[in-house]
Amino acid sequence: MTLFQALILGIVQGITEFIPVSSSAHLVIVPALLGWSIPANEAFVFDVLVQVATLAGVFAYFWRDIADITSAVFWGIWRRQPFTAPSAKLGWLVLIATLPAGVVGLLIKDLVEKTFDSPRVSAIFLLVTAVVLLIAERFGKRARPLEQLGWKDAVWVGFFQALALFPGISRSGATIAGGMTRNLERQAAARFSFLMSIPIILAAGASASFDLSKIPDLPSLLPIFIPGFLVAAITGYLSIRWLLGYLKRRPLIGFAVYCVIISLITLVVIQIG
Repeated sequence: MTLFQALILGIVQGITEFIPVSSSAHLVIVPALLGWSIPANEAFVFDVLVQVATLAGVFAYFWRDIADITSAVFWGIWRRQPFTAPSAKLGWLVLIATLPAGVVGLLIKDLVEKTFDSPRVSAIFLLVTAVVLLIAERFGKRARPLEQLGWKDAVWVGFFQALALFPGISRSGATIAGGMTRNLERQAAARFSFLMSIPIILAAGASASFDLSKIPDLPSLLPIFIPGFLVAAITGYLSIRWLLGYLKRRPLIGFAVYCVIISLITLVVIQIG
């Protein structure tokens, strides 16, 4: 991987991790469309690092929320009233929403890993993302604020996150759609989606760290990967800020159309070789 490739893919990851168009699909499709041949071990390391970078963007944007939630959870446990404070309740709901993806991920880990090298599979799953977004817009009433979220809602959204284990199904798109199908407001669904990304990305990073330690040439790759990490963190922060403002006024339909267009372009390019 070259420095130019790392910068481009870092920007792609930062933008698409939170905008509902699937970062995992873009990290597979973009190199394929540009004719880049990146060694599998380098691609793996880079994917892990830029995922952690986008998590840094979440912490930078939501640091007040995260501090409030963390302190409320610990104080609630200390006082033996874990669900009394609204921030504590939100923290527990985030953890509940994380469980389905964790369980499903362990059960089908090998199957999921086999799909990550296929631009065709990613393109097909992008169509699934488009359908999910359209369903959310069609059937979601968008009437409930985040404060009205309950444990049944969290479990429901968690199963939508489990769908996003496959490349091409957007994690943010699936979870925002999951929240909207429980009649959450668009912006409320997005905020919960972004907070949900924290434990799932931490878990993925922890799981991958053991594999990273086995790569002998990792130190030599860091001068190329660190700039990609930084641009992913910055663009991730900016994309969160932009999307929350966008969803105050506009629907998800534009993202669904984008997913369909990129999917069809990719499938056509693959077909013609």
